[in-house]
Amino acid sequence: MKLRDALGISPERQEQATRAMQVLMVMFLGIGIERGSTGLIVNGLVALGVTFLPAALEREYDLPMDAGLTLWITSAVFLHALGVAGIPGLTGNLYAEASPIPFWDHITHALSASVVAAVGYTVARAIDEHTEAVYLPSRFMFVFILVFVAAFGVFWEVLEFAISGAAAAVGSGSVLTQYGLEDTIYDLVFDLAGAVIVAVWGTAHLTDVADAVTERIDRRRGTR
Repeated sequence: MKLRDALGISPERQEQATRAMQVLMVMFLGIGIERGSTGLIVNGLVALGVTFLPAALEREYDLPMDAGLTLWITSAVFLHALGVAGIPGLTGNLYAEASPIPFWDHITHALSASVVAAVGYTVARAIDEHTEAVYLPSRFMFVFILVFVAAFGVFWEVLEFAISGAAAAVGSGSVLTQYGLEDTIYDLVFDLAGAVIVAVWGTAHLTDVADAVTERIDRRRGTR
């Protein structure tokens, strides 16, 4: 049983939650423009753009991106955008060392990593189903998801370091901020926590998408 079914959250409520977060992200973008904050503007634009990706995938590639999957993706980018913007009138950047919610970075990393893990699982499962030359047993799939997310997490941390260093060199604000080695280790640990959640419980939400990707690959290859 899927989590949303167990909680009794209807697709309509999930769609409403997604729309509410999109509206708030437009507000974050406005705050970034008003503050003249490049980081907030860029993060707001990217986050808002990602929320429309599920609809685009469903329209252009006929992938079954239901309300639950859309809410999952939107929640990840919304919490990141909220962390950068802070709560207007109450808090500043929730990623800062003086943040009133010190574990905010851990939450967003785990949730974002779960989305990355979902992408990795979907692609690997589609390849496994598409060709007999590749066989990925369930135990290996679990390990693959962890390794895939760990590799992406390392890449992201290197990117944060590079962007922060470049911004410091030119004397401008950074879109991404690196807070040191200890922060990096914690980020990677919570990345793996998000990956484990998907590997253990999340695959039930992704079977239909993986099957749709497999069918699309098969049609393009002319194997069916």
